[in-house]
Amino acid sequence: MEPMKEKVLVLMSTYNGEQYLQQQIDSIITQKNVDVELLVRDDGSTDKTIDILKDYQQKGLLSYYAGENLKPQLSFLHLLRHAPECKYYAFADQDDVWLEDKLSSGIEAICSHDSQPAIYACQTQMTNQSLEKIPTPLLHPCCTFGESLVYAYASGCTMVFNNALRTIITSYQPSFIDMHDWWIISIATAMKAHIVFDHHAHILYRQHSRNVKGLNDTKFKEWKQRIQRLLNKQQIRYHSALELYKGYYTLFPQESKDLIDLFIQSKKSFKHRLRLLMDSRYKCGDQKTWVLFKLSVLLNTY
Repeated sequence: MEPMKEKVLVLMSTYNGEQYLQQQIDSIITQKNVDVELLVRDDGSTDKTIDILKDYQQKGLLSYYAGENLKPQLSFLHLLRHAPECKYYAFADQDDVWLEDKLSSGIEAICSHDSQPAIYACQTQMTNQSLEKIPTPLLHPCCTFGESLVYAYASGCTMVFNNALRTIITSYQPSFIDMHDWWIISIATAMKAHIVFDHHAHILYRQHSRNVKGLNDTKFKEWKQRIQRLLNKQQIRYHSALELYKGYYTLFPQESKDLIDLFIQSKKSFKHRLRLLMDSRYKCGDQKTWVLFKLSVLLNTY
């Protein structure tokens, strides 16, 4: 008798995704060794995305609902709050292609930790719009809460996580987040969840002109954006930390409380900023990000 397959609920947010959507859906519903359910929230599409979703729904291959344009980060959290309970969850972008073992690899990595919050993420393989592989930065994250306050290293489209973590995430509805993947991994690391980062890619991460957030910029553009973030006054890291503090501080273990306290207090105290600069618990796996973060702390623009 074939062993029972674990069920995973895949949550996809769509917006004017007609060009690549069918290829992505097909790669999700044909995943091997898992029982896949696909729930889609459309974020206000004006192209043929809804027609594509209706067709798949009529065939019993997915369920979808449409809503106002919330942008990806809030659309994904809306999906997570309104999704039915399931043992495992995964996020999906509308324009990638998943290798057939993507979900099974994630579940295998965390299935022995169902009694505690657990999350899996993996390396991506970047491609051009025709799915031809292109050079991809290799990630070597520390997977700590301190790092997550500095560096968004885990792509939401690679994540698989359990219901214990979903319950914590949905206990608070944020008014501000930068990206949903940063939000999820920050909560997970703060709560001392079981975290697995797989250095093997199980997803073809398509880069094209309509990407909401990708890695297809030239080196010049990349560094221009880094410098702009360094000098701007949005202070996304700080405001993101404040939102985490408001939503989950009472749930945090003491070490996570200490880390976020120092991170927030440093905004108003040069003495605390010096401590923040010297504290190795915030170190991140990307050296360029780590150096620029230190500069942003000195300039008080983090």
